Amino acid sequence: MISSNTDLYCIFGKPVKHSKSPVIHNAWFEQYKINAAYLAFEINNISSAVTAIKTLNIQGASVTIPYKESVMDCLDHIDKNALKIGAVNTIVNSDTKLTGFNTDFMAAIEPLKHFGINNKKVCIIGAGGAARAVAHGIKEKRGRLVIINRSIEKGKTLALKYDADFISMDEINKRDKFEADIIINTTSVGMYPDIKVSPFPSRLLHRRMIVMDIIYNPLKTRLLAEAQNRGCNVIDGLSMFMHQGAAQFKLWTGITPEIKTVQEAILHSARPKTANLPNYGVGKKF
Repeated sequence: MISSNTDLYCIFGKPVKHSKSPVIHNAWFEQYKINAAYLAFEINNISSAVTAIKTLNIQGASVTIPYKESVMDCLDHIDKNALKIGAVNTIVNSDTKLTGFNTDFMAAIEPLKHFGINNKKVCIIGAGGAARAVAHGIKEKRGRLVIINRSIEKGKTLALKYDADFISMDEINKRDKFEADIIINTTSVGMYPDIKVSPFPSRLLHRRMIVMDIIYNPLKTRLLAEAQNRGCNVIDGLSMFMHQGAAQFKLWTGITPEIKTVQEAILHSARPKTANLPNYGVGKKF
């Protein structure tokens, strides 16, 4: 039962109503008998939200679209990996001193280890905070990066940082052929409720590709559905989501939680909004 002794954790973002972070963190708090609660806050100003962390003594916060980069200016300290990436998705409050971390970059490569990353041509769609983290993780595993982005300036900046090639979205939309080993969507294109759109032309997908989408609501995005039809190996956003959440939980509590214990809770919570969810595992065709 929530009381005056209950520690508060939260997620800041816009939009954030779709987030399943409260599902996993509250389940873990219950499993490990921690008197804490995790809430979702849709905000318009990240600076005011960070001030609220100190004012309300919120113990930790997740940060999602579109604040992963701008939140950095509001914090007292930044972890070295988050500083290299240029994006923060986790805040730890230690006696009102706020430190920013990034748990996305290792979580992103976890489901790709099975296929191998070294010397593979990895195409990242997007150039925001999530793309920065994924690029950092792929580069650490010596993948060959290509950045595709609608904004040429942001895309080229990210490409330059990681010695990657850059292709504008306009150019991709004009192509008839495209070669890559792995394609990863890091944008919100295709996320509920706009589930009928895809960030990548289906005609460029072929069966030798591995296609990953970091979106987890719906699990079967239009991009993944089209990749399935083309015979690609596909990876949904659930694995990355769960691993980054587990890393956040450890930063806040010192406990490494069991991912399997909350996986079914996530799938169950998604069903009302994502009809006909497929039953498949990471890296398998569905």
